[in-house]
Amino acid sequence: MKTTPLTSVHESLRAKMVDFGGFYMPVQYTSIIEEHNAVRNKAGIFDVSHMGEISVTGKDAIKYLNYIITNDISVISENQIMYSPMCYEHGGCVDDILIYKNNDKDFLVVANASNTDKDFEWMKKHTKGYDVVVSNQSDRYGQIALQGPEAQNILQQLTKTDLEEIAFYRFKNNVVVDGVNTMVSRTGYTGEDGFEIYTAAHDTEKLFRKFMESGAAPCGLGARDTLRFESALPLYGHELSEEITPLNAGLKSFVKPEKSDFIGKAALIEQTEKGVSVRSAGLEMVDRGIARNGYDVFNEEGEKIGYVTSGSNCPSLGKNCALALISTEYTKVGTFVYVDIRGKKVKAVTVKKPFYKKMYKK
Repeated sequence: MKTTPLTSVHESLRAKMVDFGGFYMPVQYTSIIEEHNAVRNKAGIFDVSHMGEISVTGKDAIKYLNYIITNDISVISENQIMYSPMCYEHGGCVDDILIYKNNDKDFLVVANASNTDKDFEWMKKHTKGYDVVVSNQSDRYGQIALQGPEAQNILQQLTKTDLEEIAFYRFKNNVVVDGVNTMVSRTGYTGEDGFEIYTAAHDTEKLFRKFMESGAAPCGLGARDTLRFESALPLYGHELSEEITPLNAGLKSFVKPEKSDFIGKAALIEQTEKGVSVRSAGLEMVDRGIARNGYDVFNEEGEKIGYVTSGSNCPSLGKNCALALISTEYTKVGTFVYVDIRGKKVKAVTVKKPFYKKMYKK
């Protein structure tokens, strides 16, 4: 398993460690619910150094990126970030990524950890005809996510940079945090206001410990998942995959068919014209039980209509919910469906997403 610059810190805190996408990562330190609540009510920190960082530089950077993603990178300005699916020719997803724009010739792509090598190879494969250099910079970076309503107060105590100047989905280079040079973005994966701090790998431990001293609770993958799930944020391999298109996942707003050719364009236009047969829906359990990933979903007549992509108790809401990929005709809010939980059909109802109101600072 690969390690991160913070592995020794996790072990010193006696975190429960697991294999996550080939990385040795903390799943929890105290309890998932305690860490979840720390982020919702105060602030928590996550080791996200396993995420991939791939640089795209050169005079054709915008044209090249627009060819490999479904969104339109040409509309964002310097120091802005864009979310986008990256698709195969048939419309399924290679990954969903964040793209940081330094300038028209310099971008940083942040990829899901387990997909980094695959993404890098895919991106290199499609550079032909473009004046660009694609480089995997992942080993250079450490990354910490500081999330929660007190995140700004904690970070502001450690830097002279006015964090009010960093708007949602914007970033700033050369932010000195407790003497360490960083890049700070107002992004995250929890539904709360917060920041992701990128720094040299060797400086990551110093910052992580400083955030802890300043009142942020260390949080593991367990809380990261319940937080993103309550906010209905997609997770690759669950809500998105090689078989699941952005349109199936309900990410139509991140697909721009009006722009010039991009990989997957024809397939996604065809899917739009024919109509999306299955789509992601939010479910709230009516009867007792937790719907887990892979559980089958049925209609009232007992016909299988799809399956659960993510399911959990929602600690902030006191409810059991799920995200499910089901036949489009059953996705209307208020429709009753049934989840097969260990051989028992358990009643659920479709509800509006997200389950938890996002608290982003826009």
